[in-house]
Amino acid sequence: MVTSTTVQTRSLSNTPVNNEAAPAAALAHHEKRGGLKVIDDILARRAKAGKLVAGIAAASNSDMFKGSTDDMPSAKRWDDHLTRESRARGPCTLKQAAKHLKQPGIISLGGGLPSSQVFPFASLSMTVPTVPNFHEADTLTSGQTLSIGKYDVRDEVADYDLSIALNYGQSTGSAQMMRFLTEHTEIICQPPYKDWGVCQTVGSTGALEQALRMFCDKDRNDSVLTEDFSFSTALETIHPLGVHVFGAAIDDQGLLPEAMDEMLTKWDASARDGARKPHVLYTVPSGQNPTGATQSAERRRAVYAVAQKHDLFIIEDEPYYFLQMKTYPPEAQAAVAPSPPESVQDFVESLLPTLVSLDTDGRVLRMDSFSKVLVPGSRLGWIVASAQIVERFQRHAEVANQGPNGFSQVILHKLLDETWGHEGYLKWLMNLRLEYTAKRNTLLAACEEHLPRDLVRWTPPVAGMFHPDAGKRDLKAIEEEIFDSCIQNGVLIARGSWFQAEKEKPLSGLHFRATYASASAESMSEATSRFAAAVRKSFRKA
Repeated sequence: MVTSTTVQTRSLSNTPVNNEAAPAAALAHHEKRGGLKVIDDILARRAKAGKLVAGIAAASNSDMFKGSTDDMPSAKRWDDHLTRESRARGPCTLKQAAKHLKQPGIISLGGGLPSSQVFPFASLSMTVPTVPNFHEADTLTSGQTLSIGKYDVRDEVADYDLSIALNYGQSTGSAQMMRFLTEHTEIICQPPYKDWGVCQTVGSTGALEQALRMFCDKDRNDSVLTEDFSFSTALETIHPLGVHVFGAAIDDQGLLPEAMDEMLTKWDASARDGARKPHVLYTVPSGQNPTGATQSAERRRAVYAVAQKHDLFIIEDEPYYFLQMKTYPPEAQAAVAPSPPESVQDFVESLLPTLVSLDTDGRVLRMDSFSKVLVPGSRLGWIVASAQIVERFQRHAEVANQGPNGFSQVILHKLLDETWGHEGYLKWLMNLRLEYTAKRNTLLAACEEHLPRDLVRWTPPVAGMFHPDAGKRDLKAIEEEIFDSCIQNGVLIARGSWFQAEKEKPLSGLHFRATYASASAESMSEATSRFAAAVRKSFRKA
C-alpha cells in the first residue's frame, strides 16, 4: 500500500528549493483552509438546500454542490494540449437522454434501463466501526450494523438506495457520491479557481489511462515527464500507447525543479528519438512510489512554477496523501507509539498543500482514490480538474467504463456520508495514519537490526547500497541475483529496475522497494533478515 524503504546506490543531493515559486494568491488561499469551518459551512448549505432528490441515472456536477466561487478566476483552456481523439469525442446520446427521466409522469421506452423489480438484491447489511473506535476488535464488539434497502428513497428513509445504485448511471457516478466528494475536495483542496469539478473513476489506474489518451498522442511524438524512478504500473500504462517517457532527477523530496527546468529548457528532440518536448508531467507528490519521497510545500510550489514556465499539464497522483508521516524518530524513540493530532482541525492543517490547492491556472488533474485508505476492491476513485477537463474525461468514460460500480458507491455512501460524515471520515484517516506510521517504524527498526551496516547505509525512508562488483558486472545482473536469492529465501521484494522511467538507460545503482502495508511486525523482521542474507551472499561472491 505505502512505499517505505528503498535500497539504492544513488546519493541524494540537497539542492536548494525556490521558495518564491508559487503565486502568492494560491499560497494565501491554502493557508485559509480550515477543516471544521468548511465542514460547518457544508452542513449549513445542505440544511438550506433540503433533501437531495436524485433518481436513476440522474445527471450531476460539482456546481450543484460546492460553495460560491464567484470571486475566483476561471481556469485556462487546454485545447492545444488535448489529443485529436479527445477533442473529437461527443456526448453519449443515451446518457444525455436520461436527463428527461426527471420529468414527472414520463413513461420511458427510450433507454435500456431495466426495472429494479428484477434486481435480485432486496437489501444489504454490513457492520462498520463506530467513530472513533476503528480497530477491528472494536468493530466486532461495538460496531454499527447498517442496512441498505432496494426502495429506501421511495420509502423516504435515505437519499440513495439499491434501485438507483444498481441501475445504469452517469459516467460521473451518482449524484449522492458526487456531493460527498465535491464537499471533501472543498475541505482538503479548495481549488483557487471557480470552474473546478470532480468526476468519479474506477480507480486511479483507469483514470490515468483515460487522462493519457486525452493528452498524449504517439502521432505527435508526445512524451511524459516523470520522476526518474516512477510507479511501475503507470509506466506500463504509458509505454504501450507509443508515448515517450523521460525521468527527471530526484532527491529525498522527490522531483528536483532545477533539473526539470534544465531538461526542458535544453530540450533537443533530435537527441531524444524525435520526442516532442514533454507537455505533461505525471508525479506522485506524497509517498512517491517507489522512492517514498514526499515533496515539501516549498518543493510543490517550485514544481508548479516550472510547469507554468514550460506550460506543462500536471497529472497529480495522490493515493498516499493522507498517510503523510512525521520524520522517523531516533533509534531510542523508535519504539514509542506515534501520537495523534489533537483534533480534526489540527490534522487538516498538518497536511501539505495539494498541487490542486496551488493551481491558479487549472493545469492540474488530481487523481484520488479510496483504494489506499478504505478498500482497494471498491475500485472507486475520483479526479479533480477544471470543468473543461472534467467534461472531456466524462466523454471518454461514457464509452469506456461507463462509470463507477454501483455497489461500491452505495456502500461507501452509506458509510461515509450517512454514518460517519466528513468529520468521522477525517478521524478514520487520522487513525489510519497512526497505524501506518507504526508499521513504517517497525520496518525501519527491522532494517536497523538486520541490514549489514558495513554494506548498507540509509536515511529513512530512503536507503543506499553499494556493491563492490558493480564496475565489473551489469547492475541488472546483480539486482537479479539478489532478487532471486530473496525468492529462494522466501521473501518477495520489488526490484528497482521495474520502476525506472527510461527503460533503455543502464541502471545508475541498485534499488529495491519494500512495503510495510500488510505484513505483521514479526513477518517484517523475518523478511528483512532474509533480504539481508541475500545482500551479504551477493557481496561475499563479489
